[in-house]
Amino acid sequence: MKRVEITEPALKVVEQLKEKHGELIFHQSGGCCDGSSPMIFEKEDMYLDESDVLLGKVAGVNFYMNQDQFEYWKHTHLTIDITEGRGASFSLEIPLGLRFIIHSRILTAQEDAHFNPK
Repeated sequence: MKRVEITEPALKVVEQLKEKHGELIFHQSGGCCDGSSPMIFEKEDMYLDESDVLLGKVAGVNFYMNQDQFEYWKHTHLTIDITEGRGASFSLEIPLGLRFIIHSRILTAQEDAHFNPK
């Protein structure tokens, strides 16, 4: 069971970025600019602390979300996708004229019990 997945078009962009930049990390902060969108950075460029929650791995890349943002999203399944357009962030896909977006759905009862045990 996975909490976060990725579409095939987004996977292709991640693979392209990995070739160019090496190890990467996804982060969704809920902060300013495009903070509520998933952003991808070189692994060494992202500072993580105890307020970041690891949701899983997609395309071999860890996906983290800020704890405050996670409280709003913890009952959802996330799918990372890609769309044309420039975001207002420092995410690595921006120079390609693309941006990552999230599609979400409510977890099934079985998924919710697995990811959010009472």
